[in-house]
Amino acid sequence: MATKPIGLEVSIAVAEAVKLCDVDVVAAYPITPQTHIVEHLSELVADGELNASYVPVESEHSAMSSCIGSSATGARTFTATSSQGLALMNEMIYIAPTLRTPIVLAIANRALSAPINIWNDHSDIMSVRDAGWIAVFAENGQEALDLTIMSFRIGEHPEVLLPVSLNIDGFTLSHFIEPIIMPEKSEVDAFLPPFKTDLKLDTQKPLSIGLLAGPETYTEIRKATDDILVRSKKYIKEVFAEFGKAFGRPYNVVETYRHEDAEIILLTMGSISETAMTSVDELREAGQKVGLVRIRLWRPFPVEELKEALGQAKIVAVVDRHLVMGATDGPVSFEIKSLFYGAPKAPKVFNFILGLGGRDVRRADFKEIVQRCAELDKVGQKSFEIVGVYE
Repeated sequence: MATKPIGLEVSIAVAEAVKLCDVDVVAAYPITPQTHIVEHLSELVADGELNASYVPVESEHSAMSSCIGSSATGARTFTATSSQGLALMNEMIYIAPTLRTPIVLAIANRALSAPINIWNDHSDIMSVRDAGWIAVFAENGQEALDLTIMSFRIGEHPEVLLPVSLNIDGFTLSHFIEPIIMPEKSEVDAFLPPFKTDLKLDTQKPLSIGLLAGPETYTEIRKATDDILVRSKKYIKEVFAEFGKAFGRPYNVVETYRHEDAEIILLTMGSISETAMTSVDELREAGQKVGLVRIRLWRPFPVEELKEALGQAKIVAVVDRHLVMGATDGPVSFEIKSLFYGAPKAPKVFNFILGLGGRDVRRADFKEIVQRCAELDKVGQKSFEIVGVYE
């Protein structure tokens, strides 16, 4: 097992992971801050290091269209995008899950316009929250590499066959150089078998996919897709466990940190989680019972695991990185409040939004959130609060 870390830009690590997975087709269009991923893949193909078809398309809509066609023939398929690129893919994003095409899509998360902003928040992935894709979040470069490999294994599982989005915070992760352990090719081959499925376009066994569905069948088809997505969590957990045994780095759909006796729990997703851990340590040293729960699997939503992780807390401070216009909560907060609605014993849930458009997320922000929770415990919270907003 490879154990020696090397300094590597996270985007390059993702591309190298795709190479290790023997991808067949990459259809791509450049957009900041994901460009380094597909740019490096184009170099690997051109230099003969990756035996794959590289399709330089004219737009992100075409990229996802090409990926759906490629995956539908049984080819292992990858692409990447960000922000407005994901928005341009939107029409095809909703088609991929119901056609059961296990594409892996790396999203270097970036704010949606307007105003134009190339920095990180989670507004792009939240724009396709309900599309039916499996969605996972990485906290650092090692996780980005590992989750790339696992995403192919998860999506191509015969009981799943769904597309997977790997979310890495733009610039905060995508452009940083981190110490990363690169697996050996033999290790990845042992973990990830070649993609084989009978559910594909084949000239020897003709079938049709993506046909018109009228009112008498549309509801049942959409429900079937949702059922598959919900059931996929079982296999996602299995793949996480198998990866941990094979590579020595265990993963869970929900991760916890010093939460067992915590009265206030911070709930986060993505790279800010590591900053939050440091804040928790400092708050603990100051005598405050604060813990952290991080969501690794965003879709399907890990209901049971979050109930277990959060159920004993007095207060849950949900940290969102997307503003839902005209509503009272961010997207993650909506989910958590729904989770505990009507429960006989439930924590108080307060919602805080920060880090929009790449604004720095600091240890002091999490300490401010914890202090604010103590105040809100007495008076309640009518709507989300934006941390660090200029008045």
